[in-house]
Amino acid sequence: MGFVINEYSPIEHFAPLPSEADAVVIGGGIIGVMTAWELAKAGLKTVLLEKGRIAGEQSSRNWGWIRAQGRDIAELGIMLDAQTMWPELDKRVGGVGLTQTGTLFMARDDQAMAGFQNWLDDAAPYQLASKLLSVHELADHIPRANARWAGALYTPSDYRAEPWIAVPALARAAVKDGVTIIENCAVRMLDIEGGKVTGVITEQGRIKSSRVALAGGAWSSLLLRRHGVSIPQLSVRASVAATEQLPDVANDNAVDDRLAWRRRVDGGYSLAPSGFHELFLGPDAFRAFARFMPQLLQDPLGTRYLPAAPKHFPDAWGTKRRWAGDQISPFERMRILDPAPNAAKVRKLARDFAATFPSLGEVRIKKAWAGMIDVMPDVVPVVDSCAPLPGLTICTGMCGHGFGIGPAFGRITAKLMQGCDTGHDLSRFRLGRFSDGSKLVLGPNL
Repeated sequence: MGFVINEYSPIEHFAPLPSEADAVVIGGGIIGVMTAWELAKAGLKTVLLEKGRIAGEQSSRNWGWIRAQGRDIAELGIMLDAQTMWPELDKRVGGVGLTQTGTLFMARDDQAMAGFQNWLDDAAPYQLASKLLSVHELADHIPRANARWAGALYTPSDYRAEPWIAVPALARAAVKDGVTIIENCAVRMLDIEGGKVTGVITEQGRIKSSRVALAGGAWSSLLLRRHGVSIPQLSVRASVAATEQLPDVANDNAVDDRLAWRRRVDGGYSLAPSGFHELFLGPDAFRAFARFMPQLLQDPLGTRYLPAAPKHFPDAWGTKRRWAGDQISPFERMRILDPAPNAAKVRKLARDFAATFPSLGEVRIKKAWAGMIDVMPDVVPVVDSCAPLPGLTICTGMCGHGFGIGPAFGRITAKLMQGCDTGHDLSRFRLGRFSDGSKLVLGPNL
């Protein structure tokens, strides 16, 4: 089991580049794959272009949680749609490790429990199965844990899946339904005539299309800025570790103030630091600093600042912000964001998990990796038609919450591209919130 997909993974999709299409999707993560699939099911000739590999970045590097618990209230209706879709997708593609295990957020003190109760009150209209667990109820739920928690927020209806299996499988199903996927084919620029998007310029040539979706994750803001559209999107490094096979001591998706864990289908656990990420300082970081200030003040110790991004990263100091359609673009210079994990944090994860479950003895790490999470100042994505560039639809900035909700946001993006009613209020995710004078409201820090 490879756990993540990288530049050494074989190219699976290498169809010839068509000269035109009804719709073009930029980005082969779960959002892009599901958008393309929904467009094809609607009868549109659809092409998905991925500069590296399907699921090569965050869509294979995430925790694999499919949770409604703790989400921004504006996302809940969409997330419930996604949780309806996942079992159907699991059956369609032949198994993605989908398991309904529930999600646990453990609290160290009464203040954290009060925050959980506030979220429960706000989420009440959606009639979730979420509830608070007392100290004793939590101890009964995970009896092998040795930790002092004040209680927990628990949603038994949440799922998990194996992301490095799921997203490539969804892409194969999309191809069977008519989507043309081309890996190792970067979109260098949008093709624009008369102020409207008329297609894309790729490293292999042009495709004409009046409908283009951008689902480029951490690379989205770089492409948009090339065309005069600015969004305050940054990327932070998050490390994950996979243990060797271990006894089943806790079957939920779970997180406390030290670490997060989930059980995998191979019998090991995926571990990650709780509330910790690393920001490489670059031009975009300085440009967007003021907008991120409320988020930084809410959790001032949750971010470690690093002086500069590695060469060719989206916000590296040397990464080009201007290029022509006949020039090699930044998207070709780095096919896949594959940052090294924080080795010290990985070692600490093993120690913390062993301390939480002493009966395990020594916890051995089988594999560790990192990903770059695309984040927005208010911790919710941009999902909107791009008014400055008619013909372009944007779905980006998932803030580390994109895997579980991806199928539903893909469906929504496809409907936006077709001018159809999405069935959801998307005002919280509008592009214009960064330029229309609106006060940004932080999503829940859960």
